[in-house]
Amino acid sequence: MHLLTTSSTGLDDIVEAVDLGQPPGEIAILSYADSDLAGLAAAWEAERDDLPSLRLAHLRDLRHPMSVDLWIDRVGAHAKVILVRLLGGLDWWKYGIDRLAALARERNIALAVLPGEDRDDTRLEAASTLPPGELAVLLRYFREGGRANMRALLRRLARHAGRDIDLHEPAAVPRLAGYLPGEGAVAVERLVASLAACPRESGDPELDSRLRGNEREQRPTVPIVFYRAMLLAGDTAPVDALCAALVARGLGPAPLFVTSLKDAEADAFLREALARLNPATIVTMTAFAAGGSADQPTALDAAGVPVLQVISATTKRDAWRDSPRGLGAADLAMHVVLPELDGRLLAGAVAFKDPLPPQEGLAFTAWASRPEPDRIAMVADRVSALVRLRGLPRQERRVAILMPDYPGAKGRTGYAVGLDVPASVFAAIEDLAAAGYTVRRAPTTSRELLGALGRGSDDAILTLVQYEAYLSRLPPAAVARLHAAWGEPAADPDVRLGAFHFRGQIFGNLLVALPPDRGRKAQRRADYHDALLPPRHALVAFGLWLQHVAKVDALVHIGAHGTLEWLPGKAVALTAECFPEIVTGTLPVIYPFIVSNPGEAAQAKRRIAGLTIGHLPPPLVAGGPSGEAHELELLLDEYAQADGLDRRRRERLAKLIVETAQRSSLAREAGIAADGSTVAPDEALRRIDAWLCDLKVLAIKDGQHIYGRTPLGVDDPAWRASAAAEREVLLAALDGRRVA
Repeated sequence: MHLLTTSSTGLDDIVEAVDLGQPPGEIAILSYADSDLAGLAAAWEAERDDLPSLRLAHLRDLRHPMSVDLWIDRVGAHAKVILVRLLGGLDWWKYGIDRLAALARERNIALAVLPGEDRDDTRLEAASTLPPGELAVLLRYFREGGRANMRALLRRLARHAGRDIDLHEPAAVPRLAGYLPGEGAVAVERLVASLAACPRESGDPELDSRLRGNEREQRPTVPIVFYRAMLLAGDTAPVDALCAALVARGLGPAPLFVTSLKDAEADAFLREALARLNPATIVTMTAFAAGGSADQPTALDAAGVPVLQVISATTKRDAWRDSPRGLGAADLAMHVVLPELDGRLLAGAVAFKDPLPPQEGLAFTAWASRPEPDRIAMVADRVSALVRLRGLPRQERRVAILMPDYPGAKGRTGYAVGLDVPASVFAAIEDLAAAGYTVRRAPTTSRELLGALGRGSDDAILTLVQYEAYLSRLPPAAVARLHAAWGEPAADPDVRLGAFHFRGQIFGNLLVALPPDRGRKAQRRADYHDALLPPRHALVAFGLWLQHVAKVDALVHIGAHGTLEWLPGKAVALTAECFPEIVTGTLPVIYPFIVSNPGEAAQAKRRIAGLTIGHLPPPLVAGGPSGEAHELELLLDEYAQADGLDRRRRERLAKLIVETAQRSSLAREAGIAADGSTVAPDEALRRIDAWLCDLKVLAIKDGQHIYGRTPLGVDDPAWRASAAAEREVLLAALDGRRVA
């Protein structure tokens, strides 16, 4: 396993006492949810002339007991009404609830402690001073949500504070529906009609000539699934921005909001809506895993198209910008790790929490999700590239097959863990040709393939003039790092006659290449995983050539592992300055990866949006002792037979076993000193016996696996089925079908 710079701890990560410095107010509301507080702040702004003074506070700022005490002394003790909306139940803020419960009873304060989820907690009701019926009404305002209900909630709390004011009961807001920017919640029928009213306009004649007929005429539909809570808080700016970007790329966004992917009602709604929308791909901005299975697929699985995970993060924008980690621990778990269990592809993060203008009347600054324009554009480009790949006929798709060149044994070109890369690439070329891909002048053996790659091709070059032009489009900070590490591009060892020359060959619409080394040839092993060293100009040039000159539609990276996912940049939620994104752009990446190494496969998923396909390891053969180890095994068998029958023979055998181990290196391998001085005889025998047992059950890899093929001499139905599945999954991924 190799390490990225993925964690760092600053003062912001440490829970410490803070003083919010708020003046007293007649009503105080505390919540863990930014959406609650932002919605209440906006509602108060609309009703401020009729309402008593209000104080809002985020519970993340009151985690330290001293922070709680300070807030209660300065604000809570002077309030007439206190409402707390608690995520995770009583235990998440027990000290604060205990203090408030005692204070409310001592000073006759109207206290309402409400759950932040759809499940009730009787302990919260017991802590409150308002009656259960009133608590239920207050909770309905939150669960229905929306600006109107937040305004009505504040008016009801004002009544508890003694203000004579008109009341409105909670108004129902759809739990599940379509959404249109500028209109809000709409029926799915209205959403479908809006898509039909917008014919496709790609503006790319070359692409239109390659697409299938229906893809040329219709906007491919891209549902965007997001939480109802975003709508209720008026925090849909990320959804609106992504919709506009997709429309600009000739796609038809179809936003759908839900309460939860785990909710049965929501699952049924999504199934029906997606069946009507016939999506080309799906974007989801929800968190966690939906938790489907092969027998019971979720609505997202059942659509049969790729599902892209897009993050509207709770991480603050400044923290994302400055952190090598990219996302906070909560976002990483909720929006990255758990959705991976559903087989979603991480497209990127598009929005982060940013403060709204301070509201002096509240002594509070609300936070909202701020879209990052360049991240919105990147995700829209990634979605567009995947939809384009799906829309192209197989014979029109341009596919780059990349071979890793891991610094293993000297002289071994195209090395990956557990995989015969040249033979696997040769097999993939055969499979793609048989499936209808345009393949011409393909090599007839893997040895011939390696020879052709070594010679290079006049088609696999990028001139320095072209490189400088493409480089000028990249972020200046990234270009400066390149020049600081490697000097001028003309000095790169892969530059000859004014151009970068790549180890690549084009066989019809298939391009096969060995990417340039990322660092110094003399220090390949050290540079291969260097998390700080920028890639050489040649590797950057190679990526730009694939994107802009070869104009490939997809990358297939055969084997674990290459360097692309290990280049410098954030661990997750990359920026335009991160080198994995610079080199691969927004191209769909399909990555057959040894199934026994999910930890490193995760880097490809999170840093280059790779669809990793687990391939089999090499077949295993039994190990077992030989030579001196076999001699030890025979002596131990004799010892076991003599034990309890002949004490003197047993003692002689015990001594002989230890001496035999000491004559070789086996004593050290078994964990005893060469002279046996530090281990008692019985303990030495036990360690030798345990070591031999481990050796006897040891399984050893027999050769290397060839992707999509069964091992020679193996006639096992399970192996045949696995090889067939590897072939089928690769074709499915290139077809833009769901693979999970």
